[in-house]
Amino acid sequence: KEQTPLQNRLERLGKQLVVLCILICGVVAFLGVLRGEKAYDMFLFGVSLAVAAIPEGLPAIVTIVLTIGVQRMVKKHVIIRKLPAVETLGCATVICSDKTGTLTENRMSVRKIHVNNRNITVTGIGYRPEGDLISDDGEILTQTSPELKRLLEIGVSCNNANLYQAKTGILKALSGKQELKVSGDPTENAVLMAAYKAKVYKDDIDIKYQRLKEFTFDSDRKRMSVIVKTARGEIFLFTKGAPDVVISLCNKIEQDGRIREFTKKDENQITQAIEDMGKQALRVLAFAYKKMPVTELNDKDPENNLIFVGLMGMLDPPRAEVKDAITKCFSSGIRPVMITGDHKATAWAVAKELNMLTEGAFMLTGKQLDEMSETEFLNCVDNVAVYARVTPRHKLKIVKALKKKGHVVAMTGDGVNDAPAVKEADIGVSMGITGTDVTKEASAMILTDDNFASIVAAIEEGRIVYDNIRKFIRYLLSCNVGEILTMVWASLLGLPIPLLPIQILLMNLVTDGLPAMALGIDPPERDVMQKKPRGKNESIFSGGLGIKIIYRGIFISIATLISFILGYMYMKDLQIARTCAFSTLVAAQLIFVFECRSEKHGTWEQNPFSNIYLTLSVIISGAMFAAVIYVPFLQLIFHTTPLDGKMLAMIIALAGLSAVI
Repeated sequence: KEQTPLQNRLERLGKQLVVLCILICGVVAFLGVLRGEKAYDMFLFGVSLAVAAIPEGLPAIVTIVLTIGVQRMVKKHVIIRKLPAVETLGCATVICSDKTGTLTENRMSVRKIHVNNRNITVTGIGYRPEGDLISDDGEILTQTSPELKRLLEIGVSCNNANLYQAKTGILKALSGKQELKVSGDPTENAVLMAAYKAKVYKDDIDIKYQRLKEFTFDSDRKRMSVIVKTARGEIFLFTKGAPDVVISLCNKIEQDGRIREFTKKDENQITQAIEDMGKQALRVLAFAYKKMPVTELNDKDPENNLIFVGLMGMLDPPRAEVKDAITKCFSSGIRPVMITGDHKATAWAVAKELNMLTEGAFMLTGKQLDEMSETEFLNCVDNVAVYARVTPRHKLKIVKALKKKGHVVAMTGDGVNDAPAVKEADIGVSMGITGTDVTKEASAMILTDDNFASIVAAIEEGRIVYDNIRKFIRYLLSCNVGEILTMVWASLLGLPIPLLPIQILLMNLVTDGLPAMALGIDPPERDVMQKKPRGKNESIFSGGLGIKIIYRGIFISIATLISFILGYMYMKDLQIARTCAFSTLVAAQLIFVFECRSEKHGTWEQNPFSNIYLTLSVIISGAMFAAVIYVPFLQLIFHTTPLDGKMLAMIIALAGLSAVI
């Protein structure tokens, strides 16, 4: 059975409390025998007090609250695979997130094409076929240049996505707003759509160029290539991929109708075009090709001596809800970090648009990470907001460095190679839509919508769960301290036993059940995401909670003892005095449960109806308590006496006083 660290700590605490309570109850029972009480009665009393004082419901309520938290997270698109993640979420100090699909929509569209050292703008929305290619001087291109056509043919042939007409109704067809259906990688979908607008169709290209071999894309190669054959028997290698990688494989360039040597000037011009696209938050792909002799078909590494053709810049818009989620991160002491394989200019532009960049923040590339020593990286890791051009092995290095600096790290991942970093992180997060089974297995939680905002929502839920656990721990232990101290004071003062065993057991049932459970589902306080993350090994009693428990327990016991003494002095009837003590103890605890809803605000500052379950549980518990006092046959069972108005006023005053002092 999987248990969280908190559950394990509470289990140890429970065992310690059992020993302590048994000792105290034994002492109280022994003192009663010394005063002349019957040994059998004191034995029953001791057992009853021990049952009431030991918080036996604590583990069950913790488990229920954690389970309810997991169910609530499902509604926020988060599936918890490992229960300890619920607790760890509230400690997160850094969220390392992939850019594409998590911070952005992963719904790409080509916006710019760079070919012949000129830019072409691509218009249109989403996967609608409407759209034009517009030159720098604003003219709509009705004919494509040989270089532009070559670039589009490479993009369509070196592509595993598919584009087809969607089945639509008559009205939508007549309106001309039909949307094409796509299947495959969003980047490849965007390339197909750009080609479609230029009347370069995949079906035609697949007939023109028959694929013979494929060199698949991966995060290390950062490129994809295919070897194709034309009807005339010509063989070509088509390549698309990260610009810096593709450029490094080229020694020629096709420009303005001719093929020539690829010069340093060409490289500088292309690099500037990449930077300009990156500043517009465009993700850039480069395209190249070469004609191959048949003798090279079996070469293991044919991707060399390529002819550079051009670039495509794609817009992947940030998710609308991510900006607010990042603002929430900063206000709650959590630092969001972007990790991407994209060009540094693109990554920086997106981070800037999402307000991820704080004063002093900077960016590192995978190449810079490789050149840094471990000490150098540790010295600067706290200020890095963006990692660009990184691979999965860099992710693992980043996680380890952040953990060495004392951070509690959440790390996202989707590919097989991301699994080590996801597993190493304190909170491994996998993608439910694009994630592989290997990564999901390594993760602690899965995002069913692949959305960064869902991580922040899960962290908020984790904080709420932990706060609610603190609330009912405060309530249960304060009440138990109050019950035990009431008996201890009476024994030390030589007074009769204030409560009978059956009254103690009933009180345990009335006050420890429903109200404590209702506290576990209490709505969050407004500032739950305005607080700094708690320490991973922080005690559940931190922030003065232990002192508050003892303090409130003392006041509840004093109020109960005063009620017992006054009832005994003025009515000269032990049964009435015990009824007064029983009533005060129950009333004080039912009032105190509202105080436990907040560690900052008092009972009278809260809306009792904001947690209707708590209000109903108090009403039900109060009704049970009233029935015991005023229903005749229950009076005989529980040895109670009906109380008049004056007695009730005194009890309410003492119970209320213990809650406001």
